[in-house]
Amino acid sequence: MNAALKQNAITENLEAGPMDTLRVLVIDDELGMRAGASRVLDGFRVALPDTDGHVCLEVAHAESGEEGLQAMEARKFDIVLLDHKLPGMSGLDVLERLNQRRDDALVIMITAYASLDVAVSATKRGAFDFLAKPFTPEELRDAVRKAARHHILRWQARKLAQEKRQVRFQFLSVLVHELKAPLVAVEGYLRLLQEGAATDPETAARAVDRSLVRLDGMRKLIVDLLDLTRIESGQKAREFAPVDLVEVARAAIETALPAAQERTITMELHASAPVVMQADRGEIEIMLNNLVSNAVKYNRDGGRVDVTVSGAPQGVTMVVKDTGIGMTKEETAKLFGEFVRIKNAKTRNIMGSGLGLSILRKLATLYGGDVTVASQPDVGTTFTVQLPTVAPGNDVG
Repeated sequence: MNAALKQNAITENLEAGPMDTLRVLVIDDELGMRAGASRVLDGFRVALPDTDGHVCLEVAHAESGEEGLQAMEARKFDIVLLDHKLPGMSGLDVLERLNQRRDDALVIMITAYASLDVAVSATKRGAFDFLAKPFTPEELRDAVRKAARHHILRWQARKLAQEKRQVRFQFLSVLVHELKAPLVAVEGYLRLLQEGAATDPETAARAVDRSLVRLDGMRKLIVDLLDLTRIESGQKAREFAPVDLVEVARAAIETALPAAQERTITMELHASAPVVMQADRGEIEIMLNNLVSNAVKYNRDGGRVDVTVSGAPQGVTMVVKDTGIGMTKEETAKLFGEFVRIKNAKTRNIMGSGLGLSILRKLATLYGGDVTVASQPDVGTTFTVQLPTVAPGNDVG
């Protein structure tokens, strides 16, 4: 490796991130070409697509194909300007070697013999672009700018794919845990019955009841998962029509009433008149059922739940207030994440999928609305959902 290559070599420190600097290697046996390319490109700034940011180019060079390959083994380059006519290995030979190594550098072939045959051969060997001598500084910048933007978009796509894989792995890990726990519990109860450990009818009935509770929790988790995937994938069929939120709230209260009565929890609906908006009724039911059932589930015995529905020209508001166990600010800050359940001594025996509030926020966002929560430990919690009267993108004619 010659002194010029060492002097212009790019640092291997990646702390600044791959979006700040792109490394360019010029492989050409003509000193004037190498020097000219360095003057034109070294420090050249390329605007990032769809952002206000940019990347800077840093240039190194090599006199032959062999030297260029050696440089690319020593460090990573993003763009290679490769002369077709080189002493020893030709540019096409270098391309072939890079292709065999699966090097992802973008290669721009440079040649004084611009012909269709050379262009086709270079493309087959993996060249990204083709630049014929003589060319102007601006033509060189344009070719490198195009390669740089392609490299950035490719890097962004790979980064996004990796993030998606990581999120999917984390999601599946939590899901497996959430499904495994009730299965283990049900299996334990069935083993007791099978082995005759539950000899009296009361113990057997208790084992069956607990198994049914666990299975009901699994069913709720599966239903919530289906709702979540349909919403996020955009595959959920949405049927917009006038929906009376007061009517839906009343139905949600009636659904939760048996559980509330078991614990002498008072439930009351506050609405002076029908509140109508254009919406998918099933989505509104999911929102209110989640809020009302949670208000009962996390309440104290003898507490109360107040549901208030109001409307205005600009939108509607649904408020569900309980007198339950409440939460700290730290707990409310992470409340809307997937599979998030507040775990402490007061919630230890409360079942839930950990998806309901995540689904609630996603649905509110679909409507161009928002969900907020105010809570105080041992005092209670208030959820407020605000939605526009007409959902974005819903043409009501």
